[in-house]
Amino acid sequence: MTAAAELLAVLRSRGWSVAVAESLTGGLVCSTIVDVPGASASLRGGVVAYATDLKATVLGVGSALLAARGPVDPEVARQMAEAVRERLGADVGLATTGVAGPDPQDGHPPGTVHVAVAAPIGAVVRSLRVPGDRSTVRSGAVDAVLRLALEYVRHEGEPEGVISR
Repeated sequence: MTAAAELLAVLRSRGWSVAVAESLTGGLVCSTIVDVPGASASLRGGVVAYATDLKATVLGVGSALLAARGPVDPEVARQMAEAVRERLGADVGLATTGVAGPDPQDGHPPGTVHVAVAAPIGAVVRSLRVPGDRSTVRSGAVDAVLRLALEYVRHEGEPEGVISR
């Protein structure tokens, strides 16, 4: 069973829904969830906020945070996850931001990834480096956010290696 299928099964068992805010992954997380038969029972929708200004205007990420740290930041990921959860009326919000490459962005090397999950039990962020080309980094981010979400909602608590805010 894939991470997306497992996540949807856990969400269904709890009666929870999910929404996704994506930057780095450009819709791949939502698409991966939609690939699972029956996804419509839990998936509320997704927002692709690829441009930095959309993170503020559409998702409500703090403008001061974006100005100070840029879009590639763990706190930006957390705010994206919390905002999409609230704005789309979901129990769980997922978010991805980072640098797919091939060039660095705002001093961050390609492969820098921040994923976040916001749920009724709180929000968590995981930061990682995913080596490889653009496609590999994006796929790695999808896998990372789905696995983090699965860990978090399955255990209703803080997974290892996670920053809670």
